[in-house]
Amino acid sequence: MASASTKVATTKSILAPSMTLKGHEHWIESISYFPDGQRMISGSRDKTTRQWDLKEGKEIEEVRDVCKEGVYAVAVSRDSRWVVTGGGDDNRAELKACEVEMGIVKNLEGHSRRIQCIDISEDNTLLASGSWDETVRIWNLETGKLVAGPFKSIDWVGAVRFSTDSKKLAVKSWTGKCLEVWDVQSQKLDKRIGNRSDNIGSISFAPIFWTNKNKNILVAFSFTKDVNDAKTIYEFDASTLETVGTPFEGHTKLVRGLGLSLDGALLASASHDNTIKLWAFKSRQILASFDVQNPWLLILSSDSRKLVYTTYTVVPPSNSGLAYTTSTKDHRICICDTPPDVLAKAHTIAPQKLVRALTNPLDVCV
Repeated sequence: MASASTKVATTKSILAPSMTLKGHEHWIESISYFPDGQRMISGSRDKTTRQWDLKEGKEIEEVRDVCKEGVYAVAVSRDSRWVVTGGGDDNRAELKACEVEMGIVKNLEGHSRRIQCIDISEDNTLLASGSWDETVRIWNLETGKLVAGPFKSIDWVGAVRFSTDSKKLAVKSWTGKCLEVWDVQSQKLDKRIGNRSDNIGSISFAPIFWTNKNKNILVAFSFTKDVNDAKTIYEFDASTLETVGTPFEGHTKLVRGLGLSLDGALLASASHDNTIKLWAFKSRQILASFDVQNPWLLILSSDSRKLVYTTYTVVPPSNSGLAYTTSTKDHRICICDTPPDVLAKAHTIAPQKLVRALTNPLDVCV
């Protein structure tokens, strides 16, 4: 395995929200910007999707959608034409594609358990959905028809991502212990690394990203089958699933949120160790580390000037022996200004020479 990340002096800037959005009554499971940067959509276990006016700092209540079950995935197409939501429960799936201008809603049926993750292709024509039924399916947004799949994974699906040319689909398991690459046209598995994890530890739904012109894949990953969390971020060669370059090491617990700037210069990560870290992607150097209590999700705005994270409150168990629950009072979306010095450093720090690891702790399976 490649050597550990190079550490540098981090900024002491305070990550103070410039705007806080409140209203959800349960964990916020997914957030996404609209392309105009003036609106945001969120999905929650409280069975609602909500849209937010970022100029006014409040919910656009007239477009709130109330679902039958919890909402675990939301996405907006790059042309703003489609808003897609996914959710459900252990016995049913909800997957809806709404054509915004016409108000037409398509119900995409095929999955048998809740939808955990979705991705819309860069050309706005295809939708990928990953489910707890251990399959991934690809849909034509125009027709609402299934065009590829089901791709049979070996575990519950936690994240999916199209390559920018839509030829490949990266799939990560819900524990961050299995990574797959599928060929969309042939509908065949190219490569797989890792295995099903029955001893789950903590659940990782952090997204995955294609990098280096679709040659590599960035993911928070754990190479062990035991309870060790996916607390390290790796870059993999997409054709071999061998690690490339130095891993991003610094978090001590599960990486729950991950965001990569559109220009590939800045990486942001949120962890159960109650920190959010900002990295110079090419050099792997930590530029800033902030103490944030209970961060959950994390995304960057299109220009990287805004960093958005969600937070939650855990209520300790009572004497009756009930398990930990979440407070219904403190599920919020926090919008922060990315420190300008961090953005500048991300673009100026020279990258380290990429070194391909000779072997991986796990065999790559086809």
